[in-house]
Amino acid sequence: MASNLYGYLTIATLVLALAAAAIGSLLVRRMEGRTATPISEEIGSAKAVMQKLRKREPMSKDELALAEQIIGDRSSPMAFCIPGALFMVGCFYVFGSLYHLHGATPSERTFLGVFPMLAATNLAIQLLRSTKLKGRLRKMSLSNTARAA
Repeated sequence: MASNLYGYLTIATLVLALAAAAIGSLLVRRMEGRTATPISEEIGSAKAVMQKLRKREPMSKDELALAEQIIGDRSSPMAFCIPGALFMVGCFYVFGSLYHLHGATPSERTFLGVFPMLAATNLAIQLLRSTKLKGRLRKMSLSNTARAA
């Protein structure tokens, strides 16, 4: 009985992993198709711009545009498909291993799939942290447009 359940869960997680990976690849393809700004071509520019945003330091128009692009990409629901696919791959490994055991006692090897699940959780938390900066970005862009006028 439990073996059949693990088999169904294995198939379900495989389907969900493939669906999430397909949606994530659409996001990556859309991001690759954009024209790059000169500031985004510099090494470490995204990290530097995000640090400025977190510390509420003044930014140039190019830096604000890059910050808007980064926040928009990271807060997109499609972006959460990437950690979702990774999480489902970990679930697939765990459920597949449990199905393969047919009720025998699982070993440590069975739960190696937990590591991709933890990595996916960390990635999703980092995406959520970036999403929180959306309000701060709005305030900075409003103050920047007020200074320009």
